[in-house]
Amino acid sequence: MKFLKIGLIVAAIAAVLFGAKQTGILDIITDIESLQNWIASFGAMGYVVFLVAYVFACIFMLPGSAFTIVAGIVFGPVQGGILALVAATVGASAAFIVARFLLRGTIMKKFGTNPIFKKIDDGVAQNGTSFLILTRLVPVFPFSLQNYAYGLTGLSLSTFALVSMITMAPGAFIFAYMAGDIATNGVSAMLLVKFAAAGLVLFGMSLIPKYIAKKKGIDMAELSK
Repeated sequence: MKFLKIGLIVAAIAAVLFGAKQTGILDIITDIESLQNWIASFGAMGYVVFLVAYVFACIFMLPGSAFTIVAGIVFGPVQGGILALVAATVGASAAFIVARFLLRGTIMKKFGTNPIFKKIDDGVAQNGTSFLILTRLVPVFPFSLQNYAYGLTGLSLSTFALVSMITMAPGAFIFAYMAGDIATNGVSAMLLVKFAAAGLVLFGMSLIPKYIAKKKGIDMAELSK
């Protein structure tokens, strides 16, 4: 029965990916220019399309780094940043829900002994929300894997979603704004000033995980091994 359940899940995932490939959706969401043109063609419904595509990418662990940039270009610096942040939060939460409520047994069986999953589980057990903040601000573990791994821990969905949204906000707004600004105004002297300001913000954010690691006694070098 367990093998049948796993087989059905694998078949469902394969079917979704095959369908996305055959319809061209998979190629679209992994190509910046195609994704930009595709979303723009939907007009006002592009907001919904973008959100669904981002959630799809998070659940199936497809490359999603281009989405924030595309959001800034297609929807503008401010709206793009807001939409990218909302989409990333919903997508991460969706993956968390899949791991927590839908496929917990399957994921535990397949990835329960995975070093990344174990480090995250131990980190949450020892340091709680502080560990989530640290790993969201420092790319020690892949973003997509984190979403599923945290679904297997004792963290609540509301805490995971809220912390994820707050810690992802600076990056989402900075990258979306920069992309939208370049697309709208091109490269200028003011752009260099904005890049400098963004650099200061990101530098300030980078100090937070260092403070947490020092206060909690977390060895960052050990986590990255």
